[in-house]
Amino acid sequence: MPQPQHDYAAILQVILRQYQLPPKGDHGVEHWARVWTNGHVVGEKTGADLEVVSLFALFHDACRRNEYRDPGHGQRGGELAHQLRGKHVHLDDQRFELLYEACRLHTDGLTIGDPTLLACWDADRLDLGRVGITPDPDRLGSAPARELISWAHHRAITGHAPAEILQLWSTP
Repeated sequence: MPQPQHDYAAILQVILRQYQLPPKGDHGVEHWARVWTNGHVVGEKTGADLEVVSLFALFHDACRRNEYRDPGHGQRGGELAHQLRGKHVHLDDQRFELLYEACRLHTDGLTIGDPTLLACWDADRLDLGRVGITPDPDRLGSAPARELISWAHHRAITGHAPAEILQLWSTP
């Protein structure tokens, strides 16, 4: 496995210092870890940029203000990533733009586009079971994501906490 170019534990600590919701809530750390895992499984099959997918998992819900409707939270997450660019987030302009757009647009229901964007959005949608929604295959942008619905939905509804990701992030 290639060495990551980011210190994800440090990024998580910065995010959690400003996070306004319970870290173990519906949009918290365990959700982010499942999104990471979902995104990597999808992204490995579609050729997505896995570094961007990894950062998306951390930032996409990092600036939510509530667990329900929260317009603009994705853009706020992208702006937080921008604030950390150069210190904790190390992407060239093109890759950073993918991260920002993935965060900004992740609740818009888009199903076509760049493979990295689709991997990010599909990864999040595959975890909808945590809030009582079964992922709709017509709202996923890739065949690999559609093939994962049953697996990912089971993990979401059972509150699976991916130990390997939480360990990478240095969470208890």
